Order: sequence, then C-alpha cells, then structure tokens
Amino acid sequence: MENLNFDLTVNKETCSVHITRDFNAGAALVWDVFTKPELLDQWWAPQPWKSETKSMDFTEGGRRLYAMVGPEGQKHWGVQEYTSITPKTNFRQVNAFSDEEGNVGEDMPKSDWNLDFSDKGKMTTVDIEIKHKNLANLEMMLQMGFKEGFTMTLNSLDELLDKLKK
Repeated sequence: MENLNFDLTVNKETCSVHITRDFNAGAALVWDVFTKPELLDQWWAPQPWKSETKSMDFTEGGRRLYAMVGPEGQKHWGVQEYTSITPKTNFRQVNAFSDEEGNVGEDMPKSDWNLDFSDKGKMTTVDIEIKHKNLANLEMMLQMGFKEGFTMTLNSLDELLDKLKK
C-alpha cells in the first residue's frame, strides 16, 4: 500500500486543529463516506467503539444526531449541524455533545469544522479545519483523546474505502 499523506497539527494560538489526509479512492466515494449515514456509521468512531446514527438530514440547516457506542453498550451522544454545503467539494458543520434527543450540552465544547475535498484522480485529499471557541475547549478535546481517536477513525475509513472499491 502506498504511503498516503497524513498530517494532524494542533495550533493552540488559534485554538484549532488542522488535518490533511489523503485517501486512496475517488472523490465521489470519499464524499459519500462523509455524508451518508449508512457509511458514516461504519467508520466514525475509534475502535472498539461504533457509531450509530439516530437521524440525519444532510442539508444546510440540517443535522445528524448520533451516538458513539462503547463495547459495553454505553452511549455518548453528539450532533453535527450542517451550516454550509457545496456538493462534492466542501461542507461545514458545528459538532457538539448532546443528549439522546439532540439537546446540546452547554458545559461541553462545541467545534466548527470546515471540510474540503480535493479530487486528485484515483486519490482524494481531505483538509479539515476544526476551530474551538477557546483554548480550554481545545485542551478538553485533546485530553479526551481526540488526536489518537480521530487518527484511529481515519484508519478505519481507509479499511472501509478498500472494501467499498472492490
């Protein structure tokens, strides 16, 4: 397998995380795995956790309500609110923790995500910029293992893409 570009940089001055990741798949497929619930649920969690979408409306102003389900069945709920969508090339979302009904927990950090998809033929680059309101929120996410967890999650996405291409 070729060595795909992966960079995850934390910038505490701007309270942000920047991720650049190449995937060995065409842009249409990579877009689908980020925007379709039946595909998101196959990779949007660090193993052994699983993702379960309760509802999803991938439209501007729509949202995804989902749970991260642990090996013992414990559930941590979250929402992704879609603020902007340019089909096949970009979408923006606000990620937040919530309860099972999608009510956002004000005591937990929210983050603004900007995802850019670049078609490179048989490969696709995804650039993700995640901005936090303040350093404390960024630090909380890092302490919760975001860097390690999201790295594992993207590796699971590689495995899924390999399966879907066959």
